Amino acid sequence: MEIIDAIILGIIQGLTEFLPVSSSGHLELGKAILGANAIPEESLLFTVVLHFATALSTIVIFRKDILDIFKGLFQFNWNEETQFAVKIIVSMIPAALVGFFLEDFMIVFFDGAIIIVGIMLIITAVLLYLADMAKTTNKGVSFKSAFIIGLAQAVAMLPGISRSGATISTSVLLGIDKTKSARFSFLMVVPLIFGKVAKDILGGELSFESSQMAPMAAGFIAAFVAGLFACTWMIQLVKKSKLTYFAIYCLVVGLIAIGWSLWA
Repeated sequence: MEIIDAIILGIIQGLTEFLPVSSSGHLELGKAILGANAIPEESLLFTVVLHFATALSTIVIFRKDILDIFKGLFQFNWNEETQFAVKIIVSMIPAALVGFFLEDFMIVFFDGAIIIVGIMLIITAVLLYLADMAKTTNKGVSFKSAFIIGLAQAVAMLPGISRSGATISTSVLLGIDKTKSARFSFLMVVPLIFGKVAKDILGGELSFESSQMAPMAAGFIAAFVAGLFACTWMIQLVKKSKLTYFAIYCLVVGLIAIGWSLWA
C-alpha cells in the first residue's frame, strides 16, 4: 500500500466514523459501481489501526467525560457519574449481541444488495430531517432511553444506516438535549470499537510486514486528525440543527442507489 492511499483511507475512516453518511453503505455502492475488485481489501491489521485511531480521537475530545465514567465504575456511590457509566454499558448491549451473533451473516447477506443500501440511506435521511425539525429538547439520558439508543446503534450495523445519524436522531426524537445526544452517541461507541479491535487481535488473523510500518503510521495519523475534526464539527452541527444538509445528501445518494440497482 502506498502512503498516499493510506492517508486517503485514514481520512475517510476518520470522517465517516462521525459524520452521518454511512461508511458501510458507501463502500457497498463503491463496489457495485466500480466493480467488486476495484476497491482493494486492506489488511485486517490496517483496519484495526484506523479504528483504534478514531477511538483515540474520541477519547481526546471527551477525555473529561471518559475520566468521569471510569470514576463512576469504580465508585460504590450511586451518583451521577456511576449512573452515566451504567447507561453507557446498557447502550452497548444490543449492538454487542448483534455483532457477536449476526455479524458474519449480515456481511454475507447484504453484500452487493444495493437496493437495500439505497433504502437504508433514505431511512437515514428521514431520521436526520426529523431530528433537525424536532422542537427544543432538554431531557437527559435515562436508562430506558440509553437502551433504545443502543437498539438504534444495533440497527445501524445495516449498510446504509448511519451509526451516528441513527443514534443522535433517536436521542433527539426522545427529547434529549442535542449536545447531550451527540456526546452520548460518540461515547457509547468507544467501548464497542475497542471490543472489535480486541476481537480482531485475539482472532489471530493479523499479519505484519515491516514495509507496512510507514503506510500504517500515515493512515493512523490521518484517521486521528480527521476524527478530531469530524467529531468536533458534528457536535456543532447537531447543536445548530444543520443535519438537514446530510439528510439531503443521503436522500440523493439513496435514490441514485435504488435507480442504479433497478436499471443495472
